[in-house]
Amino acid sequence: MIHEFTQVLLTWYRFNGRELPWRGTHDAYAIWLSEIILQQTRIDQGEAYWHRFMQRFPTVELLAAATEDEVLRLWQGLGYYSRARNLRAAAQQIVSAGSFPNTLDGLRALKGIGDYTAAAIGSIAFGLDAAAVDGNVFRVLARHFGIETPINTTEGKHEFTALATALLPHGEAGTFNQALMDFGALQCTPQSPQCPLCPLAESCAALHAGRVEDLPVKLRTTKVQERHLAYIYIRCQGQTAIRRRLAGDIWQGLWEPVQMDQGEWGGCQAQLLAKDVKHILTHRILYADFYYLEVNDKPSLSEGYIWVDEASLDNYAKPRLIEKLFKLCPQ
Repeated sequence: MIHEFTQVLLTWYRFNGRELPWRGTHDAYAIWLSEIILQQTRIDQGEAYWHRFMQRFPTVELLAAATEDEVLRLWQGLGYYSRARNLRAAAQQIVSAGSFPNTLDGLRALKGIGDYTAAAIGSIAFGLDAAAVDGNVFRVLARHFGIETPINTTEGKHEFTALATALLPHGEAGTFNQALMDFGALQCTPQSPQCPLCPLAESCAALHAGRVEDLPVKLRTTKVQERHLAYIYIRCQGQTAIRRRLAGDIWQGLWEPVQMDQGEWGGCQAQLLAKDVKHILTHRILYADFYYLEVNDKPSLSEGYIWVDEASLDNYAKPRLIEKLFKLCPQ
C-alpha cells in the first residue's frame, strides 16, 4: 500500500513539478549531464550550461573525445571544476565499456558519481527502485517526520536513506525522487517555506512543534579558511604570460597569470589595479591583489608559464576570480 505522504507528494508534483529540458526523457546521457551540472549549481544557472553541453557534445562519444581544455572552457563560470574533469573521465569510461551502465553499482563506478547521483540517474533513466537523497530531500523528510539526527553524519545518512527507500512507490521511483526534489526547492524551502499552502501541513511534525526553522540539523564540521593571493598581468607586445594550475590545489587544470609574492616585483614599477578582491569558495575565502606591468622585453619566469596572444585568452579556461581581475586591465 502506498504511503499517504507519497501519494500526496506525487499528486502535488503532477500539478506543480518544474518543466525542465532533461525531464520527459529516459536518455541516460542527458539525465547524467544534468545531475552533474546541478550537483553544486542552481537550476536557473545550470540549465543554460546543460544546453551548451548538449549542443557542443550531443553524444557521450563526442564528450569523451574532447580535450580537457575544451570541457573546462565550456564549464567556465560554474565552479567546482573537478566536476568537469570527472565528467570527461566518466564519458571515456562509458565509451570504453560500450554502453551506459544501468545498475547502481555500475553507475557508482563512474568518476564523479556517488550514491545520490547514481540513484537519481538509475531511477529516472532506467526505472530502478532507488531513493535519491539530496539536500532538498533531507529537509523535507526531517521537517515532516520530525527527525533530529544530523544529516551530515553516517547515522543520519543511513536513517534518511532508509526512510526515503521505505516511501518509494514501486515502479515510480524516478517520479518520486523528482517530486521530493521539487517539493523541497519550491514548497519546503530552506527559508520562508510555504507552510500555509502546504498539502502536507496537517501531518508535518515540525510545523506542529513550531520547529520548521530548526530542521534539518547539521553539525558544523569545517572551518572556513582565508587565503591571500597576488597576481601580476604582464603585457609584452600584445602577449601575456599564463600557466595551468597543477593538481593538489584549487582550480586544477585552469589557467592563471603570473603569481607572485608580495614585493617580488616591487622594483619594476608595477601598477596596483586592485587590492583584497574577495572571492568565496566552499571552505575558503580568497583575497587577491592584482598588478599590471607593461614591458618591451619578456622577463624570465618560473617553469610552466607560456606566452599567449591577449586576443586568444578566451580560449583558455580560467577561474571566475581571474576573469574578474582580467577585466581590470587597461585596454
